[in-house]
Amino acid sequence: MAEWIEEGTKAPDFTLPTHDGGKLKLSSLKGAPVVLYFYPKDDTPGCTKEACGFRDASAALRTHGAVVLGVSRDSAASHAKFRDKYDLPFTLLVDADHSIAEKYGAWREKTLYGKTSMGIVRSTFIIDAAGRVAKVFRSVKAEGHAEKVLEALAVLGKSHP
Repeated sequence: MAEWIEEGTKAPDFTLPTHDGGKLKLSSLKGAPVVLYFYPKDDTPGCTKEACGFRDASAALRTHGAVVLGVSRDSAASHAKFRDKYDLPFTLLVDADHSIAEKYGAWREKTLYGKTSMGIVRSTFIIDAAGRVAKVFRSVKAEGHAEKVLEALAVLGKSHP
């Protein structure tokens, strides 16, 4: 099983399909902090709560210059529908083969109702403007998560002028 990526290491680069049929390369965002969050499934209760938290915090996130990227195994069509339904102002990325989730350590063994399977564990990585992992949130609780990310960005902003 993949280990969690550690704070202070260079963020693994990737290119993934976007909700609108394009492609996004992480390193193209160098120079701005990136909030990269992995979530299990579009339009499910916890994932919706988390996405809407980031949506509601989008103005505050912009004051930190942060770019938010949501990643799951769902298709571009599913992402587009989810994004439109909840008016999400950020890019959703398709990690169909979970290879990027694996690189970050977000693809893990999970137990639900006594059944064990592999899947995306809700987790967030703040990548600083230089492309390094500045903060890792493991096994995130959706409620109030956006506020914790904002607090971490504020600390990051003070330490990286």
